Amino acid sequence: MEKFSDNIKKVILAGIGAVAVTAEKSKDLLDEMVEKGELTVEQGKVLNEELKHNIKKTVKETADKKEADKTVSDSDISDLISRMTPEQLAALKEKLAEKETAGEGKNE
Repeated sequence: MEKFSDNIKKVILAGIGAVAVTAEKSKDLLDEMVEKGELTVEQGKVLNEELKHNIKKTVKETADKKEADKTVSDSDISDLISRMTPEQLAALKEKLAEKETAGEGKNE
């Protein structure tokens, strides 16, 4: 009987030891996961800043390119006028006259 109680005592102590080891390991594992999570968050912040910078740069370059594309050469205008129908030319002349009239009103 004494041997039986010793075995029960050993089983209970083994169970308590297992719980203690599990608690230690889970704490270590949890600490490791938190550390990796913090590193991941920091890397995400750095990546986010890089992306913001790249987007701003791309937007600025695109805006600059569009601004440069807005310039129209005299040959472009001549080519465009040569392809216009008589109705389109009349409408253009009308718009130019309106602009001239509006420009004269500003000078006064």
